Amino acid sequence: MSSKDMQVIGICRFSYPALGGFQVEHETIQQREKYLYDPVRMEDKFRSFEFLTLPPLRAQTDPNFTFLVVIGENMPEIYVERLLDLLADIPQAIVVPRASGPHRKVMCEVVDKVRDGDTLPSLQFRMDDDDAVSVSFVARLRCAAHDLRGLIANKPCTGMDFNQGYIARADRLGLHCEKVVRTLWTPALAIAIKPEVRHCVLSYTHTKLVNRMPVTSFTGEDMFIRGHSDFNDSRQKDGLRTPKLSLLTPEEEARFKEIFNVDTDHIRAQYSCYETTVGTP
Repeated sequence: MSSKDMQVIGICRFSYPALGGFQVEHETIQQREKYLYDPVRMEDKFRSFEFLTLPPLRAQTDPNFTFLVVIGENMPEIYVERLLDLLADIPQAIVVPRASGPHRKVMCEVVDKVRDGDTLPSLQFRMDDDDAVSVSFVARLRCAAHDLRGLIANKPCTGMDFNQGYIARADRLGLHCEKVVRTLWTPALAIAIKPEVRHCVLSYTHTKLVNRMPVTSFTGEDMFIRGHSDFNDSRQKDGLRTPKLSLLTPEEEARFKEIFNVDTDHIRAQYSCYETTVGTP
């Protein structure tokens, strides 16, 4: 079993109006779409997607992966065009419009469409639209699969959790971050799934993954950014700890550029431009 031959598939729900899968609930799909496509919310999502999520995907040291971006069929055309423009220079990206449906069922159907039917497990990872992974994530994922090849060969599913990274918030000053080690967060969490298993990475509640399969944690490398904003779905739960964010120093900014391909000068310029032309959100 060679990890270099395994198919790597990432999936991101970009404001997809699923049935289920949200902390914020709505009585109808129409209410959910109205919430998701609110212009202020969409502007926030596009900025985090552009400045945090996409830069490291463009710079992956191992470019052999597929990145699925699932959107709703009723997403306004102005947002669809903006999304396609952002992804135009990422050949691994595929935008997949889908009608609203049961969250897990739809996501697995989307993944199944690109699974190549090989006899090897696929390495699947999920990302929220304000998260990021390091530029070495795909390469490190293959290394982890190689290290766990005996376990992967004998289990239907095997989890790999790269649990060290940052919480980050962007604004006109740059990036405000807190370094963290968090088990089973969504960014940089992946599952090796055998081809005969008709599930996908989004079939499982990430916080309860250890109840369903063996999971190995990998610590010691900064592998993810978890975006922090007023529109994070997970922040809508009461009782979540407020992160202790501090502005990156110039030395830390240089390290972010190296690890994540994230340009804080660009972030400052774009946020300042936005706030000048539109007003502080």
